[in-house]
Amino acid sequence: MVQFSRICFRKYGNFVDNLRLYVQGGSGGMGLPRLGGQGGNGGDVWVVASKNMTLRRVKDKYPKKRFTGTAGANSSVRSLKGERGEDQEIFAPVGVTVTADDGRALGDLNALGDRVLVAKGGHGGSPYSAFKPTKGEFQHIRLDLKLIADLGLVGFPNAGKSSVLTALSNATPQIGSYAFTTLKPEIGKLMYKDHKQISVADLPGLIEGAHINKGMGHKFLKHVERTKQLLFVVDVCGFQLASKTPFRSAFGAVQLLTKELELYNDELTSKPALLVVNKMDLPEAEDKLAQLQEQLQNPDEFSDLLPDNMIPKNYMTFRHVVPVSASTGFGIEHLKSCIRKSLDEDEATATKAIHHDRLQALRQHSQKRL
Repeated sequence: MVQFSRICFRKYGNFVDNLRLYVQGGSGGMGLPRLGGQGGNGGDVWVVASKNMTLRRVKDKYPKKRFTGTAGANSSVRSLKGERGEDQEIFAPVGVTVTADDGRALGDLNALGDRVLVAKGGHGGSPYSAFKPTKGEFQHIRLDLKLIADLGLVGFPNAGKSSVLTALSNATPQIGSYAFTTLKPEIGKLMYKDHKQISVADLPGLIEGAHINKGMGHKFLKHVERTKQLLFVVDVCGFQLASKTPFRSAFGAVQLLTKELELYNDELTSKPALLVVNKMDLPEAEDKLAQLQEQLQNPDEFSDLLPDNMIPKNYMTFRHVVPVSASTGFGIEHLKSCIRKSLDEDEATATKAIHHDRLQALRQHSQKRL
C-alpha cells in the first residue's frame, strides 16, 4: 500500500495546482528638481488568465518564481516627464484564485483575459515627494488552481468514478486498484446530439478524514468549490478502504461523503447533486439498491446505523438517483439524460432570474423619469 501511494503522489505531483511567487512593482524614476521634472511610475505586476497555460509551465519557465515590474525612467532635460515602466504579466490558467501570503483574497481568474493586480509600481519623483521616487509594492502571493467544471465527481476510492467518467465522456483517466485511484484531476466532456457539451471533473478519491487534509484531502476538496453541481458515485455493495478500516455500506458512504464535504466547507452541501449507484452488474445489486433507496428516503430512521461522527447536519437530497454499471454500460445513457436535465433546469432558473432583475431595473428607471 505504501508503495502504491508513493507512485500516486509522484504522478499527481506532475500536476501543479498551487504555486507561491514573489512579486514586486518597479521603482519610480527620479524627478528633476531644477526644472520641475517628474519621474515615470514603475510598472505593475499582474496575473492574467491565458489560454493553454498551466501552473506547471509557469513553474518550469520561471524557476526562481520572481516577477518584477520595470523601473520608471528618470526625468531629464530631454524628457521632463519620465516614461512609465513596463508592466510584468504572469500568465496563468483560468480557475486560479490569487491570494496574498497572509490569506487575503486578491482576486479570481474566472475567464480568459481576467486580470488581478498583485504589485503596484512605485511613484516617480515629483514636487509632492521632493522629487524622490518610491519603491514598488512587494509581497509573496499564491496561485491556487480550482478546476472549473459543470459537475464534480465525488466518491471514495474504487467506487468507480474514473470508470463512470470514461463511460460518459471522452476522458481517459489512469485507473489503479489501490487507495488513491485517480492519479490526477481529469476533466471529461459529455457530448450531446445537439452539440451541447458538459464538463465533468474527476478528482482524486476521498478518504475518511479528507477535511483535515488526510490523503489528498484539500487537493481534492478545493476543486469541488468551483463546480456547479456534484455527482456522487458509490459502490452499490459498499466498500472497505483497508483491512483495518471499517466496512461502509452504500448508505454509509453517501453520508460519510456528505460529512467530509460539510466539515471542509458546509456551503458545498447546498450544491445541487445527483447520485450514481455503480456496479449494478454485481450479485445482489438489485436488493442492495432497493435497500439504499429506502434508506435515502428516510435517512433519520437509519441514522443509528452510522457512528455519531458520520452523521451530517443536513442529509443530501439528490435530484436523481441513477443505477449504472460502468463496466457494462448499463444506465449510462439515462445518466447522461439526468445530468443534462439537472443542468438545464438550473440554467433556465438563472436566466429567468436575470430577466426578472432586468425588468425590475427598467421599471425603476421608468418611474424615476416620471
